[in-house]
Amino acid sequence: MPSTQTRGYRAAALFLKSIMWSITRKDWHGAEHLPKDTGFIAVSNHASYADPITLAHFLYNNGHPPRFLAKSSLFELPVLGRALHGLDQVPVYRGTSKAKDAVDKGMEILHRGDCIAMFPEGTLTRDPDLWPMVARTGAARMALDAGVPIVPVAQWGAHRLLAPYGKVLKPIPPKRITVVAGPPIDLSDLAGTGDAESLRVATDRIMGTLTSMLAEIRGEEPPAVAWDMRKGGRPGAAGAPDPSDATGDKA
Repeated sequence: MPSTQTRGYRAAALFLKSIMWSITRKDWHGAEHLPKDTGFIAVSNHASYADPITLAHFLYNNGHPPRFLAKSSLFELPVLGRALHGLDQVPVYRGTSKAKDAVDKGMEILHRGDCIAMFPEGTLTRDPDLWPMVARTGAARMALDAGVPIVPVAQWGAHRLLAPYGKVLKPIPPKRITVVAGPPIDLSDLAGTGDAESLRVATDRIMGTLTSMLAEIRGEEPPAVAWDMRKGGRPGAAGAPDPSDATGDKA
């Protein structure tokens, strides 16, 4: 189904594409896994504020102009914020009455056959080595509620273009950006559910898939236990802070 694009979206996308062609080197794989006849959710790991742009570049070039459901603070950043507004993206105002508006808009996008891109972690990873963290359940909930495929898209390299929490691009020399899409994640056994336990199972399955894909890209072994922001580290891992210890690292 053709994607609905505003004139502003097309103009912003073409502008960003011209920049990305000059400052990155594509290492893209797996576009054949992106659904062609239905709306879907693309989920990705998150290590840099440049991730939305490198992910959008991959999806757009492969015929799927994405809409992001992203935390509202990203829309306030000088460069990325203007790009997100120009690309008709959807801010999420957590903990406010506007939070449901983002979900409603997301469902509308999916039902018309378009693509939503999400970072299930909800923020940049706090893992010291930039591995995916324990994630929020929003992406799983939306996929199950809408009955659409959820496609894992692992990426690596955007952190060299823009360091985690950095605000200054390093475009020279051009950075290699690896993006790999995998087959849709099977959540069929959880269809029709919506309880907290099922959403956690679905979310852990999503993040486990992304972590495995990222490990293959990096050629490294991921941690046995994912970083958990709520617990300030890796629960049960040697040297992990004790959540009950008020002096522990709560990053």
